Amino acid sequence: MSDNWTARKRYRVDLPELLSQGEENYARLMRLMQSLDGGDHARFEVGHHGRQLDMRVLERCPYTTEMSLQQDTLHALLPGPSLTVRLYHDARLAEVTEVTPFRRVQARHEYPNPAMHQPDEKQQWNRFLGEWLRHVHDHGRTNIALWREQVGTRNA
Repeated sequence: MSDNWTARKRYRVDLPELLSQGEENYARLMRLMQSLDGGDHARFEVGHHGRQLDMRVLERCPYTTEMSLQQDTLHALLPGPSLTVRLYHDARLAEVTEVTPFRRVQARHEYPNPAMHQPDEKQQWNRFLGEWLRHVHDHGRTNIALWREQVGTRNA
């Protein structure tokens, strides 16, 4: 029985999926970065429930940009997601490098492990980033005051 346990296959990163997700996330982030207007911070209202997303550039280099994406807290016991993302401009890829309140995201984890991280956790966080960016693109507004003003005058 122990032979079956030790003979399990080691997790391998699905490189084509990881690169594809990185390319899609890069394109989505570049569209959102247009709202920065040369600055380093933008705030989006997402949906009609007043949820806020902060996008902040942490570091700009010739070939990379590091940024943080943080959504406001949903509940005192449930903090909003906060991701650090690195954009690789020469490769046109984006990857999640850190997740708060957890820590740096590694490409793979041995499983089982004391912290119970999933073997494919990096791919899961990059997939989450893609879904989150799609939601912001579909339901987000950058100029909150103008958007509220327009919505208010339509309903009047």
